[in-house]
Amino acid sequence: MQLADSRILITGGAGLIGAPLAERLVADNEVIVVDDLSNGIRESVPEEAEFVEGDLTDPEVVAEVVTGDLDAVFHLAADKYVNAERPREQFESNEAMTYNLLERMAEVGVKNVLFTSSSTVYGEAPRPTPEDYAPLEPISEYGAAKLAEEGLLSVYAHTREFTVWNFRFANIVGPRYGAGVVPDFVYKLQEDPDSLTILGDGRQEKSYMYIDDCIDAMCHVVEHADEAMNTYNLGTRTTTSVTRIADIVSDELGVDPDYEYTGGDRGWEGDVPKMRLSIEKLAALGWQPTRSSDETIRQGVRDLLETPENEPHLS
Repeated sequence: MQLADSRILITGGAGLIGAPLAERLVADNEVIVVDDLSNGIRESVPEEAEFVEGDLTDPEVVAEVVTGDLDAVFHLAADKYVNAERPREQFESNEAMTYNLLERMAEVGVKNVLFTSSSTVYGEAPRPTPEDYAPLEPISEYGAAKLAEEGLLSVYAHTREFTVWNFRFANIVGPRYGAGVVPDFVYKLQEDPDSLTILGDGRQEKSYMYIDDCIDAMCHVVEHADEAMNTYNLGTRTTTSVTRIADIVSDELGVDPDYEYTGGDRGWEGDVPKMRLSIEKLAALGWQPTRSSDETIRQGVRDLLETPENEPHLS
């Protein structure tokens, strides 16, 4: 699909990934953003995009925004917290949004859909993990929901003639975000520069991808992959440990805290302590990341420090 002269709906388009994706696309396309603003910021949506505030678990909202004149739906909306306090509610909400969208798309004849999945669908898999790794055994309800949503998308790809671009993300880092280990360490050390509590043993090790690379990779895949179901990992070939992240944050803040570890091999129940995705399939399509995980973390810290204190942060 060529990302020009198209009418595109972005769900979750006021969020960490959705807002810069909308910014990228509005230059050459007509963009509609729908977001309930539970994880996003209205001011992040580009002025050129049409904005609808709404909850996609409501079929009436879905019917309003998914119309037959769309060329594609880019589905980024989700309850995103892996360690959610109400995991069943999270699972059911994410499933409902995706099913509502797919049913409505089939009804009005829109057959191109981009979906943001997650590395959590793999569970604790060997590293680097390729897209064809099996069995997929997630260890969190969030990962289970993403895997179930991928299953729904596969049904529509293979029986309804949909084209699906399905992205399994590493950890995405960008400006104006309020959840995750990087902002957690920044805010803690700004409050107390002498000590830092780190969940687990600090050896948790994952891949981190900068938002600009993420958006560029997504657009590249949409424009160059044309199977019915196109599943791609998005990440880097490198990883960074939690202790290394603490070191980078401390260095950028100019502090030298004592680290206190809570113990155990993971930060919380359902946390995958070590993750690195294979991106060879993405590379074979002609795309490579421009930053390593360490460089991504350092840029993410600088982004946070450069964000005005009165400016809201994305979750």
